[in-house]
Amino acid sequence: MELYYSFSALIVLAAIFSYVNVRFLKLPSTIGVMLIAMAASVMLVITGNMFPKMFYAFSKLLEGIDFTEILMGGMLNFLLFAGAIHIHMSDLKEQRMPVVVFSTLSVLLSTAIVGGILYFVFPLIYKEIPLIYCLLFGALISPTDPIAVLGILKTANVPRSLETKVAGESLFNDGVAVVVFAVLLQIAQNTEAEVSASGISWLLVKEAVGGLLGGILIGWLVSKAMQKVDDYKVSVLLTLAAVMGGYLLARAIHISGPLTMVAAGLVIGNYGKKTAMSETTKDYLEKFWELVDEILNAILFLFIGFELLLIADLTDYWLVGLVGIIVVLLARFISIWIPTKLIPFKTKFNGGTIKLLVWGGLRGGVSIALALSVEQGPYKNFILAITYIVVIFSIVVQGLTIGRVAKRVLPTG
Repeated sequence: MELYYSFSALIVLAAIFSYVNVRFLKLPSTIGVMLIAMAASVMLVITGNMFPKMFYAFSKLLEGIDFTEILMGGMLNFLLFAGAIHIHMSDLKEQRMPVVVFSTLSVLLSTAIVGGILYFVFPLIYKEIPLIYCLLFGALISPTDPIAVLGILKTANVPRSLETKVAGESLFNDGVAVVVFAVLLQIAQNTEAEVSASGISWLLVKEAVGGLLGGILIGWLVSKAMQKVDDYKVSVLLTLAAVMGGYLLARAIHISGPLTMVAAGLVIGNYGKKTAMSETTKDYLEKFWELVDEILNAILFLFIGFELLLIADLTDYWLVGLVGIIVVLLARFISIWIPTKLIPFKTKFNGGTIKLLVWGGLRGGVSIALALSVEQGPYKNFILAITYIVVIFSIVVQGLTIGRVAKRVLPTG
């Protein structure tokens, strides 16, 4: 019953904050809910001495929620599937080379750049942090967050081709980033694991290729089942089964769950819609997953806002957080700029497009979930605090200005 009470409390708060945002703030829903939750967190801290029981009860509620497991083991699967099911394969196919390169090579480059720079900078402004932990932070902060990106791009007026690049990259780069993070975490925590080049390469191939193939198979089987029974209620249940059963399968055979969900969503959203659904079924299915997407986004960003209560002495890390923001943006620029100069993409990338790709690469809940998964130790709170600061800047500042940046750097007409 504890889980039910916790989830009920989050739903109630998400509904209230969403209403307040739409009624008064009129910000993009994800940003509005998160900012209200942050404001509520600050108020709880300020009034903590006046109402200690309320503050303690709410803090215990948050501490009792395993955010990493809920996001990485549940919510992320639904959100990735919901995002992928609305993407047109024709658009993705046209932008396939940038999406593949930015979701693999750029993540690895960014991890190395962030980790390397911070290793030399931290002793000057804070204290020396082992290189492996700097690289660990680089791995968890380098992937653009599909939930944040897809939520913000809905409200930003950017060209469709560029939206496909950013959204496609954010959907696919989680698989690579999670594997890199897992390997670095094993090294940092001195667990027995194969960390040779061949071992890491095999793990990447198994997770990524296995996840994509598993997702394609699930999407194809569900689409075929839909062809036999064109009923919107059954179709919705089949897609739910694809997400929940697909995650169980991915976990059982140790392949990438995020990539499995993305591939399944793309197949059902394109092949399934075209061959297996009437217009009525298609309409119900799209509205159902749009609603799921909105509800889970509200809960996720609510929790990100309340995460402020769980980070001890956050104000002690403002300087390293500011440096982290600058370094992460610099690494994002370099990891995008280098491939555009070395790889002969079909479409040439001008300066405006590169700037928008850099500014539109938002970080979000995935980075926080990975930071929370680091075992308790001397660097846990440091990594969590700097991650939180970078994520908040990314969502609020970059998210609110991406539309204006697009108007400024992209040619009109």
